[in-house]
Amino acid sequence: MANQVEPLKIGILGGTFNPIHVGHLMMAEQVRDFFSLDRFLFMPSATPPHKKEKKTIDSVHRQEMVRLAIQNHPCFDLETYEIENGGVNYTYNTIQALKEKYPNAIFYFVIGADMVEDLPNWYRIDDLVQEVHFIGINRVSASLETPYPISILKLPLIEISSTMIRKHVNMKKSITYYVPESVENYIMKHKLYVENEGFMHVE
Repeated sequence: MANQVEPLKIGILGGTFNPIHVGHLMMAEQVRDFFSLDRFLFMPSATPPHKKEKKTIDSVHRQEMVRLAIQNHPCFDLETYEIENGGVNYTYNTIQALKEKYPNAIFYFVIGADMVEDLPNWYRIDDLVQEVHFIGINRVSASLETPYPISILKLPLIEISSTMIRKHVNMKKSITYYVPESVENYIMKHKLYVENEGFMHVE
């Protein structure tokens, strides 16, 4: 009898990562450790389907900042499928593509509590919950109650957001320790999130 190959347990954290910050990294690491995941994919979005009219800087910068932030972690990887596909990518379709790329994998899709509340509005959600294992992370002022099957992981609440970091940069306030040093250096080198520098978008 041939030996069966154990499926890879792969975590996924999607988002604009505009920019990625230590809150993202701490959440991913805690999920990876708690669920004994083999790999963890950071997947920048091209156009977020769940946040209408949300604008971001060029994806080249966002994915490079993710790459810099995770480069020293042996289990963290950058997944560029949605950036390369472009436009609005619905999670159900993305998972179908990832299943072709990783045919022997179980996917754990990480979402914040604000996304948990919005699950009923996700494209083909009834089919999607058959394809991935959702993990909901607690956030301030958001409920984790949902009719859909998800695992809840409660982590220490860290009041860091990409919006706050963009505003700090624009106001010339320190972002040291909010983002990895490599990401801070990249933001400063390319003058991201600064008004009148071409690719500014603070809000």
